[in-house]
Amino acid sequence: MVELLVPSPVCRWLLRQFWPCPLPNPTPSVTQPDALRALLNAVSQGQLSPDAAFNQLKYLDFEPIDDFAKVDHHRSLRTGFPEVIWGPGKTVHQIVQIMNSLHQHNPVVMATRIEPEVYTQVQQQIPAALYYAMARICALVPLNWTAHHPGTIGVLTAGTADLPVAEEAAVTAELCGFRVKRLWDVGVAGLHRLLRHRQLIRDVDVLIVVAGMEGALPSVVAGLADCPIVAVPTSVGYGASFNGLSALLTMLNSCAAGIGVVNIDNGFGAAILAGQILRTGARLAPQLGPGTGQ
Repeated sequence: MVELLVPSPVCRWLLRQFWPCPLPNPTPSVTQPDALRALLNAVSQGQLSPDAAFNQLKYLDFEPIDDFAKVDHHRSLRTGFPEVIWGPGKTVHQIVQIMNSLHQHNPVVMATRIEPEVYTQVQQQIPAALYYAMARICALVPLNWTAHHPGTIGVLTAGTADLPVAEEAAVTAELCGFRVKRLWDVGVAGLHRLLRHRQLIRDVDVLIVVAGMEGALPSVVAGLADCPIVAVPTSVGYGASFNGLSALLTMLNSCAAGIGVVNIDNGFGAAILAGQILRTGARLAPQLGPGTGQ
């Protein structure tokens, strides 16, 4: 979503009681020159600390595009990852406009759930746009883009039919700067296939496990792994799978510990959650003394 919602006075009061950072005042915005100058003057005169100014600035920078979008250029500053475009429901013109805006501020720009015919039209206007067909991701990526975050994410699927969701997770993680290891078609109907790859399970730092049908694979993997598991139910399955609901309920009711579950077919959300886990681990690492962790 790229809409900015302004909370009501009551909601703003409640958020102030529990939110750790000052809430932005939508008027005047510090993206306006006079307000920004006043903020900088307050810092230079010692009336406002640099940290307090930082907290105000990081919540307020967005760019209106015509009358259909407000692009959040500071999202990577707040959350570690830039805004990503949700393709369905948007016109080609809107996707192109938002991608061009984001690319002025971010080295990588992603649009998810882009069908091939939509990509063809996007590329006519943005020739540098790449397309990851299985993942249905359209992206602008620097030629020298490599993994730069610590840690490795493993992505596993129960079956080949789960690949589109798994590739959405894997490509998203790679475009966010993480190393990814893939392991496809190791579902519980042939458990020996999974057991043959136990070394991969031991080597990675977070596992994304994608499964449809009855959705049992995350529970099995969680019994073998010492790292967090992000379970992704898919809509693959026969009638009583209810388009992924049965897999979702199985994963939510897992007896194995250490599993977090995202929405049905949400490979993108799984990758972002796995990335946040790794980034938090990297931030905490300096606080760990010798011998307290791997």
